[in-house]
Amino acid sequence: MRLGILFSGGKDSTLALNYAAEKEEVACLITLISQNKESYMFHTPNIDVTTLQAEALGFPQITKITQGEKEKELLDLEDAIAQAAKKYLIEGVVTGAIESVYQAERIQRICYRLGLWCFNPLWKHDQKALLEQLLEKKFNVIISGIFAYPLDEKWLGKQIDTKIIDKLIELQQKYGISPSGEGGEIETTVLDAPMFQNKIEIQDYKIEARGNSGVLHIKQAKLVSK
Repeated sequence: MRLGILFSGGKDSTLALNYAAEKEEVACLITLISQNKESYMFHTPNIDVTTLQAEALGFPQITKITQGEKEKELLDLEDAIAQAAKKYLIEGVVTGAIESVYQAERIQRICYRLGLWCFNPLWKHDQKALLEQLLEKKFNVIISGIFAYPLDEKWLGKQIDTKIIDKLIELQQKYGISPSGEGGEIETTVLDAPMFQNKIEIQDYKIEARGNSGVLHIKQAKLVSK
C-alpha cells in the first residue's frame, strides 16, 4: 500500500514513518506549516527543518501553509492530503498520534471523506517504551520546545538519552506530565534516524524562553555525511 506520512520532523512522526516503511511503501511526506504557535493540530518548532529532513530521507514532500485557526486548519490538512492522493496516488495516511483523541479523530474523518486508510502505528503504546525505541534504533533527537512546569530553558537542546528518559518518567510520576510530550509538554526535532541518508548538523540557533515555556529555534543547518 502506498502511504503518505503526516510529517512534523519530530520524534513521533519520524518513528511512525520508520514503522510504516518496514511493511508498506512510503510515497511522500505531508507537512502543514502553521502560522499559529498555539495550533491544536500541528507541531510548529523548527517546522522549516522538515525540508532538510525530507532531503535526508529521500522522499518528496507536500507542504502547505495554514493560519492554524481551530477547526479551519483541518480544511488545509484535507487539501494537503488530497494533493498527496492525486499527485502520489497514496492509499493511506500515517500519523504519529499516541494518545491525542482530538487529533486522531479529525484525521480519521478526513481520510474517510477522501476514501483513504488511516494508520496510527504508535497509538496507545507505552510512552517510556517508545522513547527507549528511539535509543535502540539510534535516533538522534533533541528537545526543541518546552511548555509545562517544571521544565525550563535547561532542557532545550538536550538530546534524548537514557538520563533524559529517566527524568521525564520521574516528572510524570511527580507532576503528571506526559513523558512523550503528547500533552504538548515538549516538542522535538530529529537530527538523524535509521532511514536518514545524511544527518543534520545545526550550525546556528537561538533560544527564546521564559519560565516554563521556550523554543530552540534552528537558524541554520546543513546535511552532512553519516
